[in-house]
Amino acid sequence: MRSDANIAGPMTDPVPGPRTESPGEDVSRETPPPMDDTPIGRAAQLAVEALGRAGEGLPRPEQTRVMVVANQKGGVGKTTTTVNLAASLALHGGRVLVIDLDPQGNASTALGIDHHAEVPSIYDVLVDSKPLSDVVQPVPDVEGLFCAPATIDLAGAEIELVSLVARESRLERAIEAYEQPLDYILIDCPPSLGLLTVNALVAGAEVLIPIQCEYYALEGLGQLLRNVDLVRGHLNPKLHVSTILLTMYDGRTRLASQVADEVRSHFGGEVLRTSIPRSVRISEAPSYGQTVLTYDPGSSGALSYLEAAREIALRGVGVHYEAQHAHALPELSQHDQHSSMQEGIQ
Repeated sequence: MRSDANIAGPMTDPVPGPRTESPGEDVSRETPPPMDDTPIGRAAQLAVEALGRAGEGLPRPEQTRVMVVANQKGGVGKTTTTVNLAASLALHGGRVLVIDLDPQGNASTALGIDHHAEVPSIYDVLVDSKPLSDVVQPVPDVEGLFCAPATIDLAGAEIELVSLVARESRLERAIEAYEQPLDYILIDCPPSLGLLTVNALVAGAEVLIPIQCEYYALEGLGQLLRNVDLVRGHLNPKLHVSTILLTMYDGRTRLASQVADEVRSHFGGEVLRTSIPRSVRISEAPSYGQTVLTYDPGSSGALSYLEAAREIALRGVGVHYEAQHAHALPELSQHDQHSSMQEGIQ
């Protein structure tokens, strides 16, 4: 019986000897394929790295940290910051409760929590003295994350609270009566300085202020700080501004750097070294009922919120923070600028 190799002439096998594969076998398995350097491959690798870092865990506070996310200016990223920081802290191993005090209920939407009119909500806690444990729901996508939702009924709570006894401290009493162990409570405030925000300021010990890197960022901030001083002087002596987070930072513009420099010159150590970039992924995530951490964990927005949460957690226990993936201010690296630009045009 003749072999094709015997008549192939110049095409004969230059390496004689036994083969490990059959003639028709694909030899690609001998040499592993090169690392995927496509955009999808890089995004997947970033996502794996991000979730891996989140799983490392962070030191837990000795007692529950109640943080009020407030700024009466709308559109600065209060709700976005609340839900994404909460998800980041939970992914780092903490037990976190988000209290949605905004009648629009956007934080509830972003966490995938149903909040139609018939759902027990934070309104029932404030007005009808319902226990907080009766309205808290677990967030489906993130273990250790819980939410007290807001419904449209909360829009009338400002008026209804006026005639109630101890109207400024009703949320504080509800939190004190909540028996489940928690590491963090983040309260998402409405864009106003009414009774709902005052209830949050009385209930919390720390104020977290998101500041948009735009021209109008500092307008109205003085009034918020005066209200914090008033509440501290008359209702809550432990209240203080612990954290300021720069949001919607665009490294392509000089304005963002100027605003960042001005904020840092005014507030110094309260400003986180991590900033949150403008990101399409952050904006898209709530439409899917998710945080950016579960929607696209490898995006620049997700990585930045993970770093911000890490910085907040380490500050809380007095550990020095070393930035790993923070967006440096006032300048971004060329790679970060390119990533920001690519996300901006998607």
